[in-house]
Amino acid sequence: MSDALIVWGGWDGHAPDTVAGIFRDMLTDAGMRVTVTDSLDCFDDAEALRALDLIVPVWTDGVISREAATNVSEAVAHGTGIAGCHGGMCDAFRSSPLWQFMTGANWVAHPGGDGVRYRVNITSDDPLVAGIEDFDVESEQYYLHVDPANRVLATTRTDVVDWYHSPNGPVDMPVVWTRAWGLGRVYYNALGHQPDVIAAGPAYEMLRRGLLWAAAGKALAAGGDLTPLQTPGNHW
Repeated sequence: MSDALIVWGGWDGHAPDTVAGIFRDMLTDAGMRVTVTDSLDCFDDAEALRALDLIVPVWTDGVISREAATNVSEAVAHGTGIAGCHGGMCDAFRSSPLWQFMTGANWVAHPGGDGVRYRVNITSDDPLVAGIEDFDVESEQYYLHVDPANRVLATTRTDVVDWYHSPNGPVDMPVVWTRAWGLGRVYYNALGHQPDVIAAGPAYEMLRRGLLWAAAGKALAAGGDLTPLQTPGNHW
Protein backbone atom coordinates (compact mmCIF):
# COMPACT_ATOMS: atom_id res chain seq x y z
CA MET A 1 0.00 0.00 0.00
CA SER A 2 1.26 3.47 -0.90
CA ASP A 3 1.75 6.10 1.80
CA ALA A 4 0.80 9.76 1.49
CA LEU A 5 1.35 12.70 3.84
CA ILE A 6 -0.96 15.73 3.73
CA VAL A 7 0.33 18.77 5.59
CA TRP A 8 -2.16 21.60 6.07
CA GLY A 9 -2.04 25.02 7.69
CA GLY A 10 -0.97 28.58 6.99
CA TRP A 11 -3.43 31.25 5.89
CA ASP A 12 -7.00 30.34 6.87
CA GLY A 13 -8.51 32.09 3.83
CA HIS A 14 -7.75 29.07 1.66
CA ALA A 15 -9.64 26.73 4.02
CA PRO A 16 -6.64 24.40 4.26
CA ASP A 17 -8.41 21.91 6.54
CA THR A 18 -11.27 21.50 4.05
CA VAL A 19 -8.91 21.18 1.08
CA ALA A 20 -6.84 18.65 3.03
CA GLY A 21 -10.04 16.66 3.57
CA ILE A 22 -10.78 16.64 -0.17
CA PHE A 23 -7.30 15.31 -0.87
CA ARG A 24 -7.51 12.78 1.96
CA ASP A 25 -10.74 11.31 0.59
CA MET A 26 -9.35 11.35 -2.94
CA LEU A 27 -6.28 9.35 -1.95
CA THR A 28 -8.09 7.03 0.46
CA ASP A 29 -10.57 6.14 -2.27
CA ALA A 30 -7.58 5.23 -4.45
CA GLY A 31 -6.38 2.77 -1.81
CA MET A 32 -3.59 4.83 -0.31
CA ARG A 33 -2.74 5.02 3.38
CA VAL A 34 -2.98 8.71 4.29
CA THR A 35 -1.56 10.66 7.22
CA VAL A 36 -2.92 14.18 7.77
CA THR A 37 -1.17 16.70 10.01
CA ASP A 38 -1.46 20.43 10.74
CA SER A 39 2.17 20.76 11.83
CA LEU A 40 5.32 21.34 9.79
CA ASP A 41 7.28 19.29 12.33
CA CYS A 42 6.89 16.29 10.03
CA PHE A 43 9.33 17.96 7.62
CA ASP A 44 12.08 17.60 10.24
CA ASP A 45 12.19 13.81 9.80
CA ALA A 46 14.20 13.29 6.62
CA GLU A 47 14.08 9.49 6.80
CA ALA A 48 10.30 9.39 7.20
CA LEU A 49 9.81 11.74 4.25
CA ARG A 50 11.94 9.57 1.99
CA ALA A 51 9.81 6.54 2.90
CA LEU A 52 6.65 8.22 1.57
CA ASP A 53 5.15 7.83 -1.88
CA LEU A 54 3.56 11.28 -1.86
CA ILE A 55 3.69 14.61 -0.04
CA VAL A 56 0.72 16.97 -0.44
CA PRO A 57 1.34 20.48 0.95
CA VAL A 58 -1.72 22.61 1.74
CA TRP A 59 0.03 25.50 3.48
CA THR A 60 -0.32 29.05 2.14
CA ASP A 61 2.08 31.81 3.20
CA GLY A 62 4.11 30.01 5.83
CA VAL A 63 7.73 29.91 6.91
CA ILE A 64 9.88 26.82 6.47
CA SER A 65 13.38 26.33 7.80
CA ARG A 66 16.29 25.74 5.45
CA GLU A 67 16.71 22.26 6.92
CA ALA A 68 13.05 21.32 6.48
CA ALA A 69 12.99 22.56 2.87
CA THR A 70 16.12 20.54 2.19
CA ASN A 71 14.54 17.44 3.73
CA VAL A 72 11.51 17.71 1.44
CA SER A 73 13.70 18.44 -1.57
CA GLU A 74 15.87 15.39 -0.90
CA ALA A 75 12.85 13.16 -0.41
CA VAL A 76 11.39 14.26 -3.74
CA ALA A 77 14.76 13.97 -5.47
CA HIS A 78 14.95 10.35 -4.30
CA GLY A 79 11.49 9.53 -5.68
CA THR A 80 8.78 10.72 -3.28
CA GLY A 81 6.15 12.57 -5.30
CA ILE A 82 4.91 16.03 -4.39
CA ALA A 83 1.59 17.43 -5.62
CA GLY A 84 -0.81 20.18 -4.67
CA CYS A 85 -2.82 23.19 -5.72
CA HIS A 86 -3.21 26.95 -5.57
CA GLY A 87 -1.46 28.81 -2.73
CA GLY A 88 -1.11 25.63 -0.73
CA MET A 89 1.88 24.62 -2.84
CA CYS A 90 3.18 27.51 -4.97
CA ASP A 91 2.57 30.24 -2.41
CA ALA A 92 3.51 28.09 0.55
CA PHE A 93 6.90 29.40 1.61
CA ARG A 94 7.75 32.72 -0.01
CA SER A 95 11.16 32.97 1.67
CA SER A 96 12.40 29.62 0.36
CA PRO A 97 13.90 29.73 -3.15
CA LEU A 98 14.55 25.97 -2.91
CA TRP A 99 10.83 25.32 -2.44
CA GLN A 100 10.00 27.53 -5.42
CA PHE A 101 12.64 25.85 -7.59
CA MET A 102 11.35 22.39 -6.67
CA THR A 103 7.66 23.19 -7.24
CA GLY A 104 8.21 25.18 -10.42
CA ALA A 105 6.80 28.63 -9.63
CA ASN A 106 5.92 31.25 -7.10
CA TRP A 107 2.71 33.29 -6.86
CA VAL A 108 2.95 37.05 -7.42
CA ALA A 109 -0.64 38.29 -8.00
CA HIS A 110 -4.29 37.52 -8.69
CA PRO A 111 -5.55 40.61 -10.56
CA GLY A 112 -9.23 41.17 -9.86
CA GLY A 113 -9.22 39.01 -6.74
CA ASP A 114 -11.79 36.28 -6.21
CA GLY A 115 -14.81 35.91 -8.48
CA VAL A 116 -13.02 36.49 -11.79
CA ARG A 117 -14.51 34.36 -14.55
CA TYR A 118 -11.93 32.88 -16.91
CA ARG A 119 -11.32 29.86 -19.10
CA VAL A 120 -8.90 27.03 -18.43
CA ASN A 121 -7.52 25.82 -21.75
CA ILE A 122 -6.22 22.26 -22.04
CA THR A 123 -3.00 22.47 -24.06
CA SER A 124 -1.70 18.90 -24.00
CA ASP A 125 -2.73 15.36 -24.94
CA ASP A 126 -1.03 14.00 -21.81
CA PRO A 127 -3.04 11.25 -20.05
CA LEU A 128 -3.34 13.57 -17.04
CA VAL A 129 -5.76 15.76 -19.02
CA ALA A 130 -6.97 13.33 -21.70
CA GLY A 131 -10.72 13.62 -22.30
CA ILE A 132 -11.03 16.85 -20.33
CA GLU A 133 -12.37 19.77 -22.35
CA ASP A 134 -11.65 23.47 -21.83
CA PHE A 135 -13.78 24.80 -18.98
CA ASP A 136 -14.65 28.03 -17.17
CA VAL A 137 -14.11 28.80 -13.52
CA GLU A 138 -15.07 31.73 -11.31
CA SER A 139 -12.25 32.21 -8.86
CA GLU A 140 -8.85 33.88 -8.53
CA GLN A 141 -6.83 33.87 -11.72
CA TYR A 142 -3.29 33.27 -10.54
CA TYR A 143 -0.40 35.21 -12.04
CA LEU A 144 2.75 33.19 -11.36
CA HIS A 145 6.45 33.44 -12.06
CA VAL A 146 6.91 30.08 -13.70
CA ASP A 147 9.89 27.85 -14.45
CA PRO A 148 10.21 27.52 -18.25
CA ALA A 149 11.18 23.86 -17.77
CA ASN A 150 7.68 22.95 -16.56
CA ARG A 151 5.66 20.62 -18.78
CA VAL A 152 2.47 22.68 -19.08
CA LEU A 153 -0.85 20.85 -19.40
CA ALA A 154 -3.31 23.77 -19.18
CA THR A 155 -3.19 27.57 -19.41
CA THR A 156 -5.40 30.62 -19.03
CA ARG A 157 -5.34 33.91 -20.95
CA THR A 158 -4.50 36.88 -18.71
CA ASP A 159 -6.58 39.53 -20.51
CA VAL A 160 -9.64 39.09 -18.27
CA VAL A 161 -8.78 41.88 -15.83
CA ASP A 162 -6.88 45.10 -16.60
CA TRP A 163 -4.22 46.12 -14.10
CA TYR A 164 -0.62 47.36 -14.05
CA HIS A 165 0.55 44.27 -15.92
CA SER A 166 -1.82 44.90 -18.84
CA PRO A 167 0.49 47.18 -20.93
CA ASN A 168 2.75 44.15 -21.36
CA GLY A 169 -0.01 42.40 -23.25
CA PRO A 170 -1.95 39.22 -22.45
CA VAL A 171 -0.07 35.98 -21.94
CA ASP A 172 -1.02 32.35 -21.67
CA MET A 173 -0.39 31.73 -17.99
CA PRO A 174 0.25 28.10 -16.99
CA VAL A 175 -2.45 26.66 -14.74
CA VAL A 176 -1.42 23.00 -14.56
CA TRP A 177 2.01 21.44 -14.99
CA THR A 178 4.30 18.58 -14.17
CA ARG A 179 8.05 18.56 -13.72
CA ALA A 180 10.87 16.38 -12.49
CA TRP A 181 12.96 16.97 -9.39
CA GLY A 182 15.77 14.45 -9.35
CA LEU A 183 14.05 11.08 -9.57
CA GLY A 184 10.75 12.43 -8.22
CA ARG A 185 7.57 13.70 -9.86
CA VAL A 186 6.08 17.14 -9.21
CA TYR A 187 2.47 18.09 -10.05
CA TYR A 188 0.79 21.46 -9.57
CA ASN A 189 -2.66 22.90 -10.31
CA ALA A 190 -3.26 26.63 -9.71
CA LEU A 191 -7.00 26.24 -9.07
CA GLY A 192 -8.45 25.96 -5.58
CA HIS A 193 -8.88 29.38 -3.96
CA GLN A 194 -12.18 28.11 -2.58
CA PRO A 195 -12.68 24.38 -1.88
CA ASP A 196 -15.75 24.15 -4.13
CA VAL A 197 -13.58 24.92 -7.18
CA ILE A 198 -11.74 21.62 -6.78
CA ALA A 199 -14.39 19.54 -5.01
CA ALA A 200 -15.97 18.27 -8.23
CA GLY A 201 -15.82 18.51 -12.00
CA PRO A 202 -12.79 18.76 -14.27
CA ALA A 203 -10.59 20.48 -11.68
CA TYR A 204 -11.18 17.62 -9.24
CA GLU A 205 -10.44 15.01 -11.89
CA MET A 206 -7.21 16.73 -12.97
CA LEU A 207 -6.04 16.89 -9.37
CA ARG A 208 -6.98 13.27 -8.70
CA ARG A 209 -4.96 12.11 -11.68
CA GLY A 210 -2.07 14.41 -10.80
CA LEU A 211 -1.75 13.27 -7.20
CA LEU A 212 -1.83 9.61 -8.17
CA TRP A 213 0.67 10.21 -10.98
CA ALA A 214 3.09 11.90 -8.59
CA ALA A 215 2.76 9.05 -6.09
CA ALA A 216 3.32 6.41 -8.78
CA GLY A 217 6.75 7.83 -9.49
CA LYS A 218 8.10 6.42 -6.25
CA ALA A 219 8.06 2.83 -7.48
CA LEU A 220 9.59 3.85 -10.80
CA ALA A 221 12.42 5.65 -9.00
CA ALA A 222 13.39 2.58 -6.96
CA GLY A 223 17.02 1.73 -7.58
CA GLY A 224 17.61 4.92 -9.54
CA ASP A 225 20.98 6.64 -9.34
CA LEU A 226 21.07 10.31 -8.40
CA THR A 227 24.86 10.52 -8.65
CA PRO A 228 24.94 11.95 -12.20
CA LEU A 229 22.68 14.80 -11.00
CA GLN A 230 24.76 15.72 -7.97
CA THR A 231 27.74 18.08 -7.88
CA PRO A 232 29.55 19.43 -4.81
CA GLY A 233 28.65 22.84 -3.50
CA ASN A 234 25.72 24.93 -2.37
CA HIS A 235 23.09 25.27 -5.10
CA TRP A 236 20.68 27.71 -3.44
